[in-house]
Amino acid sequence: MQPRRNRSFFYGLLLGVWVLVVAWQLEEHVRVREAAKTDLRNRSREIANTLSAVIRALRFRGTVVQDRLEPVLNLLVNSRTNELVKSSELISVTLLNTAGDPVVSVGETSFDQKAFTQEGEYWGKNSVTFVNPVEGASVSEGVTNNATVVLPSFRSLTNGLRGGERDFPRPEPPSDGPPPTNGFENTFTNGERGGPPRGGSHRPPWMRWMSEADFKALAATHELHGLVLVMSTENYRAVCVHDLWLRFIIVFFAGMSAAGGGLALRNISKTAELEIRLVRASELNSHLKEMNLAAAGLAHETRNPLNIIRGMAQMLSKQSEAPAEIREKARAIVDQTDKVTVQLNEFINYSRPREVRRTKLALNSVVNEVVRALNYDLEEKKIQVAVKGEPVSVEADEQLLRQVLFNLLLNAIQAVASQAEIQVVTGRQGVTEAFLEIRDHGPGVPPERRQEIFKPYFTTNEKGTGLGLAVVQQIILAHGWEIECLPNVPQGAVFRITHLKLTA
Repeated sequence: MQPRRNRSFFYGLLLGVWVLVVAWQLEEHVRVREAAKTDLRNRSREIANTLSAVIRALRFRGTVVQDRLEPVLNLLVNSRTNELVKSSELISVTLLNTAGDPVVSVGETSFDQKAFTQEGEYWGKNSVTFVNPVEGASVSEGVTNNATVVLPSFRSLTNGLRGGERDFPRPEPPSDGPPPTNGFENTFTNGERGGPPRGGSHRPPWMRWMSEADFKALAATHELHGLVLVMSTENYRAVCVHDLWLRFIIVFFAGMSAAGGGLALRNISKTAELEIRLVRASELNSHLKEMNLAAAGLAHETRNPLNIIRGMAQMLSKQSEAPAEIREKARAIVDQTDKVTVQLNEFINYSRPREVRRTKLALNSVVNEVVRALNYDLEEKKIQVAVKGEPVSVEADEQLLRQVLFNLLLNAIQAVASQAEIQVVTGRQGVTEAFLEIRDHGPGVPPERRQEIFKPYFTTNEKGTGLGLAVVQQIILAHGWEIECLPNVPQGAVFRITHLKLTA
């Protein structure tokens, strides 16, 4: 039992190591996913900073003309020579006003603007949307603390506000040098030269032709308060899938290594057990050869006096003139002499070395033949023997196997009550081995005696010699098999023989 416990411990250890590898790879995969997300967030910040610099460069007196802003945004979204676009897969750029409505939108703007009214990031199946606030003013707050206004084209502006088709000369804002870049949050801030004060919406000097009320109405819908970037997650998903396959391969090979280690351990254990059984059988045969020589001499020196005693007692028991008491005692001498002779023959049989001549045998056929040989004992107690299980063929010495089955079945017949049933079960044990079980519903064997019953001269039967199971164990060991006594449920005993070698 100790080797089996050791194998179970090592199997559990291998399984535990494999589970740790799986957990480690899952953790690494989560880390890679988060790193890919972080990389996408960083790219969005770079694009936001780039866009901040562009708007600052185009802004004059707190306003940006849409006709000059849109070509730059189109170049940022659609240019495949831009390193930012290549790495970030930018899909669209949308500038929002205080109400969360688009002011300028470039690219594939198929998202639902009402679903992105709070700052943050929104991950979809094929894209991710980043909503960026301005100086803490979220898109949904609706406050007007921002004075950067995106003006429509000059023609549409004048025609829409004044009506008619008059052409007003389009003033060109003076070119000033771009202010220093310090991030996206400075895109829509005040403090530029000539810019309107924070919280107000006064006209720039070059738009004095527009009334203050008209400019306030325009600023209410064209002030910039938010930036929405929609970016493709194709690269992110490709990184995640590639890493997931890598982790799967690592887990697969770790599992194969654990399985290979378990199989190697199993084969090593089986080989060690087989070597131990063979060594035990070899030592037993050497011991039996020496014992057989002594038994042969003992039998020769004992049988002759026993035969003389038996013959004289038998003659005395048949004399009619002898008293009845003398004849009765003479018959008792004959019975005891026969009993000693039987024990002597059993001892000689026990001390005989087991020379195994292996042949291919149909195990179920041998069982049926032994059952027929015990037919008289079975009918006397009205016992049924049921042969169950899968028919198998094994390598064994036929005469020795018959002797094993005979002794075990005879013990079972003596143990059970009348009209009982004995089961003989055969089957496969793995790919190359078979097993044999003899089950009865007798009184069973106490746990403390399940090892002692195989020792010589140990018996619980008054008429037994105590050598039957010892001979069985000798034959089992000579074949390299194993036998053990187990409890039967709900009552009785099971004698299980294992490691029988299967044949094709």
